[in-house]
Amino acid sequence: MIAFVRNVRLWFAPEGVREEGSTPDYRFSLANERTFLAWLRTALALIGGGFAVDQFLPDLRWAWRVGLALALLGAGGLCSLRAVNHWMRCERAMRRGEDLPASRFPAVLSVVVAVVAVAMVVVVIVGWEG
Repeated sequence: MIAFVRNVRLWFAPEGVREEGSTPDYRFSLANERTFLAWLRTALALIGGGFAVDQFLPDLRWAWRVGLALALLGAGGLCSLRAVNHWMRCERAMRRGEDLPASRFPAVLSVVVAVVAVAMVVVVIVGWEG
């Protein structure tokens, strides 16, 4: 828990990471940043998908529409928070010469997106009206 709190502090003061270890090759830091930006694009797409489900499927049953929209919006929010946390953890590991941290988040996010996709297939096959 203490490591997580330290990481959250470093989100808002990233210059503090320079206190650890040595400066890695800039190519690795830039690759880490590109990965972070890719996760943010994914988060934005999920958030946009959540809004699209809510706004463009008004004939869908309320529970289905809200459930699918909230699942996508929640996944997008979690994805954006996980992106910055993973970026900081990787940056710290590179500076200390450690292995990069493993993460289950891609698998969890994939399962959430797959469940929403299956639900949308059911909606399309069964129809929008209850």
